[in-house]
Order: sequence, then C-alpha cells, then structure tokens
Amino acid sequence: MYSVSDYEKAARRLLPHCVWEYLQGGTEDMLSRDRNRSAFHDFAFTSRVLRDVSAPSLTTELFGARYSLPVGMAPTGLAGMMRHDCDVHIAKAFHENALPYVISASSVVPMEELVENVPGAWYQAYFPDDRERVDRICTRLENCGITNPIVTVDVPVAANRENIKRRDFNIPFRMTPSLALDGLLHPRWMAGTLLPTLRTRGIPRFANLYEEIGTRITEDPPQGFRGGRDRLSWQTMSWLRERWRGKLILKGILHPQDALEACAIGMDAIVVSNHGGRQLDYAISTLAALESVVSAVRDRIAVFFDGGITRGTHVLMALALGAQFVFAGRAFLYGAAVAGQRGVDHVIDIIRRELLTDMALMGTADLDEVRSGGILQRAAPLNCGVHA
Repeated sequence: MYSVSDYEKAARRLLPHCVWEYLQGGTEDMLSRDRNRSAFHDFAFTSRVLRDVSAPSLTTELFGARYSLPVGMAPTGLAGMMRHDCDVHIAKAFHENALPYVISASSVVPMEELVENVPGAWYQAYFPDDRERVDRICTRLENCGITNPIVTVDVPVAANRENIKRRDFNIPFRMTPSLALDGLLHPRWMAGTLLPTLRTRGIPRFANLYEEIGTRITEDPPQGFRGGRDRLSWQTMSWLRERWRGKLILKGILHPQDALEACAIGMDAIVVSNHGGRQLDYAISTLAALESVVSAVRDRIAVFFDGGITRGTHVLMALALGAQFVFAGRAFLYGAAVAGQRGVDHVIDIIRRELLTDMALMGTADLDEVRSGGILQRAAPLNCGVHA
C-alpha cells in the first residue's frame, strides 16, 4: 500500500457493495463529491529552489493544543459498518499520532468509551431546534470532558442518496434478501465486522446522537432521526454560544455570508464543507468555497477545511488558500476497513511522508510559509477523469 488510493481499492474489494456505496457515495448524480476531488486540479504549485529544507516541521497549534500534523479525523457516521469497533481503532490511532479525533453523533461506540481512548476528543453534533434537549446533550458532553463540539448545520433534511437506496441500505436498517446475499458474498467482512459486532455489542445503536445512548439502527427513534433539524436557526446557535463555555465550531459553511454570521455570534471556528458531496448535489466544491469564505472573514475566525483530501498536496493547497487546519474522513476509513488501527496508522504515515516530500520539493520547511500564500496559482483544468 503506497497511497490512499491503494487502500481505497482494497476496501472496495473487501466491503459488501451496500457498505461500499454508503462509504464512497455522494447524492443523486454525485457531482458535488466529484467536484471536491477535481477542484484540486485547478491549482498548481510554484516551487522554489536552493533553499534549506533539511529540518521541516509539520506541527500545528490549535485551540492551545499541539498536533503533529495539520490534519484531523472528520466525523464519520456508522463507521462500525467498515470494521468491528472501527471508531475505537481510529480514535486510538489519532490519539497515538497526536492528532484531533472528532466523535460522530452517528457513531455506534458510546462517547464515554471513546474518551477513555482519546482524552480531549472533539464531538460532532446533529442538534435539533430544541433547547432543552440540546442543553441535556451539552451536559453529557461536559461530563465526558469534551471541549470542542462541532455543530453540523448542512443537514436539515435527509439527502436523496439514490446509490444506497438501490442497495437497500437505509436507516432505520431493514434486512432484505439482497442485503443478506451481499454479506454472504463477502465472508471476510462477515467474519471480521458483522459477527464480532453482534457477538460483543449486539445490534448497533446510535450511541452519541442524544443525551443518552439511543435506539438500535434497526428502529425508528421516538423523535425521528432528523426531528427538529429543519427548524434549527441562527437564533438557536446564538443561544448555544451563550450556553457553551468551551470552543464552538460550525461545520457545513459554503457561503461567505454564513461565515460572517458565525463571526457575529462569536463562534470560534467554521468548517468549510459540503458534507463530502453527500447532501446537496451540484454544490460548489469546498476548495472553491474556501477562497471566498477566507476572503470574507479576513482572520476574524478560524477556518477549517473538509472535502476530498487524499494526498499531502491536497492538504497543502487547502492551507495555501487560507485554511488553518484540514479534516478528512474517507481516507482513514479505507485504512480502518482494510487493516484496523494498523491501516489507519499507515494512512496517517502516508500523508505525513507526502507532506514532508511535497514541502521539500516546493522549497519550504515551514507550514506558516505555506499558509502565507504565494506558492499556488490557478492552472488550466486538466482534461482527465477523476477516480471516484
């Protein structure tokens, strides 16, 4: 395995078709997903030469903590479908590599267990417009010692994910003959994921979506899986900013005006993201949105980036366009699906080695120099296909 793409191909062979479609798919025609990747083709580096690059540094300080890379684990729901206790494997890998790990609200391992492996873990929330309930969830986070919640704000309703519907993969999960056959045709996944999960944890539950461990993935939650999210507003976010004493981050920002709204109510950071192309199709790529958002806020708020990261060069492009930090999800799930924590460790190491090599070839040993700009220019788009 020499690249994230190698792990992606191996994961595709290993996982049942329905799980693979859930992992790598977007929505409708998948243009948003594909644009996230192809957007990197629109830029080119202007490298420098004859500069001392013998002592590179990749460490990054964020919210008072020092991380070994400018890369974190994005929240990924239902990661337990990729491998037994997948959330635990990823959490341990990121903690041992001194990188931020974000617990997904849709994960199946309780946050109380995850924070034992990752003290200082972050948390991604799907909040309804219900202040009493949000207050109870915040209390649970406080009891776990979580200080950096990320509120995902781009999922007011369920997206039209036709690719997983065609595979009978729906939430709540219902077993069908085609799903059963899909699993039986992938015995390594059955033996390494499904059976150990059922044996040790039973039918998975939405462990972190509510103020208590939630319902099984085969059941409808009493208040509905997305109940109240379509009423979530800036007024509720303003109340939450007053309620929450730690850092507070909004994820799913694409429009400069929304970035300014986040500044106005005192958010600590925003994540420029289109949900991996899994919500609104034909949306702007996150890399294109990053430029306009950074230009609008002008250092008034920390700007993070999420979308299409599979290479060290992708990380450097996002930093050069103004992101202070980068998050990725699918890349690390590929590693976890193939080899558990060892696979995640290896994917992290691949990205680390690519960053070190790319920076040396660009003529810089300092991430701050990358962030200062001047190393990137627009290039004519390549007339080639994008591996999806």
